[in-house]
Parts: sequence; structure tokens; C-alpha cells
Amino acid sequence: MPATTLLSPPVQISTPAQPIVQGSRAKIINGLAYAPSEAPLQVQRAIWAGNAIRHKPYVYGGGHGAWISSGYDCSGSVSYVLHAAGLINISMDSGQMMGWGEAGLGQWITVYANPGHAFVQIAGIRLDTSAEGDRHPARGSGPRWRPVMRRTPGYTARHPLGF
Repeated sequence: MPATTLLSPPVQISTPAQPIVQGSRAKIINGLAYAPSEAPLQVQRAIWAGNAIRHKPYVYGGGHGAWISSGYDCSGSVSYVLHAAGLINISMDSGQMMGWGEAGLGQWITVYANPGHAFVQIAGIRLDTSAEGDRHPARGSGPRWRPVMRRTPGYTARHPLGF
């Protein structure tokens, strides 16, 4: 397997389309995720992609037939952000994500999957269609930014090589 080349982000100014916060941890401000300035560009792109779908409804199978969809399911959401980051070429269901990438926690990106659900934690925030563990769940269903889950029993943790 070829080594992943980490692209360092250029010095950037935060914009509405590409919000950035200083440091190495992302932040959620009014439901919008701000990518950390110290994160590799792929990580920033994954966060900005999550922002693009954060108001979409939950649709079973959404995000699997085409990257652009009227709604997304759990694994469709994870696939969407990984694809936007240049880390996958085809969407995967949660069962496939259980064997994807490298085993264990990533430094920047960790995908959690079991046969029935998947979510991703990126730079200290979580993109998930489930509100589990969120004391202030966003209105509606579908992919939303949420705080990280401290305990993830029943999930397999995977990460992209180098991240």
C-alpha cells in the first residue's frame, strides 16, 4: 500500500465556506464545524464537507448511489466526508467500514463502525446521524456535528493511514 502524503495546509483565512479556528482541535459554533488551522488539508476538507451536508435529512441508503444526495444515512455521511478528503473513491456501508483503513484510533480521523451504524470523529468533533451522547441534539435527523463520544462499546475503530 503506498504511503499517504500529508499535505500541510497553507496559511488560511477563515471564510464562510471554509471556516477555520486556530490550533489543532476543531470547534462547533452554532452547528457549524470550524477546521483546525494546524490540521492537514485533507482533515480540513473532511470537516468542510461535513458542513455541506449537516442540514440534510436522514435517508436510508442516502449518499451511496451518488455523492450528491437529497439526504444521507450514517455510512453515506461518513463516506461523503472521506471522499471529499480524497481518502476513498467509493462509498461503503457500515459493515465494510469495519475492515477499512488501519485498525485503531487515528490522530486526526477515526471511523467507528458496527454492522448497523457508523460515524466519524475528526479533530475532536463527531459527524453522526445519531444524537447519542449529545446533551443538546440538533433539530431534525441526518448528519449533524456533535461532541465526541468518550465510550464506544460495540464499535470497531478504524482510521486512514497517516491520519
